[in-house]
Amino acid sequence: MRIPIDGIIDSNGMKIIDGSLGEGGGQIVRSALALSMCTGTTIKIENIRSGRRKPGLLRQHLTCVLASQKICSARVDGAELGSSYLLFEPGKIQSGDYDFDIGTAGSTCLVFQTVLPALLMAEGVSTVKLRGGTHNMMAPSFDFIKHSFLPLLQRMNIDVTAELNAFGFYPAGGGEWIALINPSSVTRSVKLMERGELESREAVVTQSGIDRRIAGRELAVVKKKLGFSDSELIINEVESAGQGNILSLRFHYADVTEVIDSIGQRGVRAEKVADSAVKSAIRYVQSGAVVGEHLCDQLLLPMALGKGGCFTTLEPTLHTKTNCAVIQAFIDCEIEVKALADYCFEMRVSK
Repeated sequence: MRIPIDGIIDSNGMKIIDGSLGEGGGQIVRSALALSMCTGTTIKIENIRSGRRKPGLLRQHLTCVLASQKICSARVDGAELGSSYLLFEPGKIQSGDYDFDIGTAGSTCLVFQTVLPALLMAEGVSTVKLRGGTHNMMAPSFDFIKHSFLPLLQRMNIDVTAELNAFGFYPAGGGEWIALINPSSVTRSVKLMERGELESREAVVTQSGIDRRIAGRELAVVKKKLGFSDSELIINEVESAGQGNILSLRFHYADVTEVIDSIGQRGVRAEKVADSAVKSAIRYVQSGAVVGEHLCDQLLLPMALGKGGCFTTLEPTLHTKTNCAVIQAFIDCEIEVKALADYCFEMRVSK
């Protein structure tokens, strides 16, 4: 089944995008920016995040726009906080040493997601310093990027490394990390249909300024419900600009590492934070799928820009379906979904 698209039209070489289509969130802006730069296509996005409690561009989304503008000298209109409209006319992608500061605890990993595909097409090596939030709700964490996403890019012949300098939790932010991006002119197709043997696993609580007993309570839930041994339970106490807590469950298979995060929140019991991660882990493990739902979202764009491939995953979310639709509006590819079992689906990207 090909994922259909409504809400994107062509007009004299420009893509006009309804930002409220499908899931209607910031992913539409990020994917459209990345694809605009990579294909040299001018875009106009309307109704940006119109269904959200705070519609329009937030600081994190604006940083994505400004970062994209900087790396390709784009002509831009509508790049301001709260804007529901954006015009982006890309120029030539330039490698370089970049420093992008969100100025809040907004997700640095989502900014990275936006600029990475374009910088892979640049003529030279780029370094990108990102400052803001490193471990956020509703966004991939730095741990996910480093341990789950980047190793699979390596299998696609995409060489990117990342090093964390400072943790950044909501609401203080203050995190910092650096990505080294080597251009990749020849990529490989990737096939992820089997996980391979489970080689190791761990539950890691990383926290700053929080009573150590909170981490202990989270890990106690993991031990009880997932059967982790004491040697697989880790507390990592760090320094950061503000308080923060994240539980990260990591399953290292021969062919993939799945990272499942749950962010601690003020007023939410430690046991509830852990339960959220545990339920997601059980769902993933029992499904038999290779790629988790968040990793699925991250892989689709580099696969579509590269040589394609296939993987098994959990049932695609509306977020994933929207991302697929945006990708197919820019790139001549087929993204097909086929149910293999109740909770396991095959996604295939064909060029």
